[in-house]
Amino acid sequence: MDQSEFGFIPHTCLGESSDKLHHLEQVITLAVEIAREGREGKKVGTIFTVFNAEEVVSRSRCMILDPLALHDDHKKRIDDPNLRETIKELSLLDGAFIIDDNGVVVSACRYLEVIAGDIDLSLGLGSRHMAAASISKQTGCVAVAVSESSIVRIFIDGNMVSEIIPEIWLFKRYSTHLEGPYSKRSFNEMTVLDKNDDSICS
Repeated sequence: MDQSEFGFIPHTCLGESSDKLHHLEQVITLAVEIAREGREGKKVGTIFTVFNAEEVVSRSRCMILDPLALHDDHKKRIDDPNLRETIKELSLLDGAFIIDDNGVVVSACRYLEVIAGDIDLSLGLGSRHMAAASISKQTGCVAVAVSESSIVRIFIDGNMVSEIIPEIWLFKRYSTHLEGPYSKRSFNEMTVLDKNDDSICS
């Protein structure tokens, strides 16, 4: 497998199948675009969950009518440019996007069930990151949180495993929230920090 095409994927997850890595990379790339661009001149925060969609759906609920409900799956693929623009618009609304193992966005604007008892986050990370950490712990999904401060954070099994800082100027002012040893790499003029723990994605 050519790992160079999966530049945003935490290095501990590169053992997954190429199809699953492709879908995850598409989601993280979209998250980075949202972090960099915002929408309508506003900074945007949102959450994506990837894989184990049925489990995530069972531990979440829509607070408004789901704007993606009843649309054909072939129109809801994460690598479809039309859908990606739709997601950018919908990211202005509250709630998370749920993506299944096949790269289909099965639901949007969902509120995630949060069980915070065994989640340990750094100070300064708020309810969005707690929700991402908690749902990844409960369901085994990968959760990708976009912060309104333009940082993308990736959670697996309740742990933050990667931080992506899209702007070089921002990285110079940034203090990492990853705990323990981590590595730093550059990808498409961005900085990616990966937690050094090979057991996380095993």
